[in-house]
Amino acid sequence: MVGLGFVLSIAAALLSAADGIMFHLQPNTQKCLREEIHKDVLVTGEYNVQETPGQKVDIQVTDSKGHHLYMKEEIDSGKFIFNTEDYDVYEVCFISRVPPTQRGIQQEITLNTKHGVEAKSYEALGEAAKLKPLEVELQRLEDLSESIVQDFSYMRQREEEMRDTNESTNSRVLYLSLFSLCCLIGLATWQVLYLRKFFKAKKLIE
Repeated sequence: MVGLGFVLSIAAALLSAADGIMFHLQPNTQKCLREEIHKDVLVTGEYNVQETPGQKVDIQVTDSKGHHLYMKEEIDSGKFIFNTEDYDVYEVCFISRVPPTQRGIQQEITLNTKHGVEAKSYEALGEAAKLKPLEVELQRLEDLSESIVQDFSYMRQREEEMRDTNESTNSRVLYLSLFSLCCLIGLATWQVLYLRKFFKAKKLIE
């Protein structure tokens, strides 16, 4: 039981980690953060914007096709949540707006995002299903294992695609090299025949 508890505690520590970032947004500028995420993945985010009188900040969450997954104007703090429909690059943008009559200053913004197993609320799931704490941790560990298997499957698929691309590129390079060699041989032969004919015409050779 000690071994199982140790494994569960390590898994819980790993799952509690979040992608957190803090940066400064200059006045009347836009700052975007991008991340590649798999298909059918739950994504959550929590943001906090330093309050500055007269300055406003908007937030937009979009995919590579320009679809707006979350939008809100004049934010100070809040949360967003969505499920990914495809493997894509997702972008979170913060947009600063300062009136022309005001001299703006930079604002501090904090963003914490979670996706996949990290984004699920296992406490609420346990309460709804009336699960014991150990059962909740086991469910969390099961989801983590499934997530790792999916990641390995995706990496294997990507490796196969890269290998096919490399083989296709190597074949094309080989064919291009053979074609170039044939062209060079043909050009050299034509030059020899032309020079031979030219020298014969000038009676320099027989």
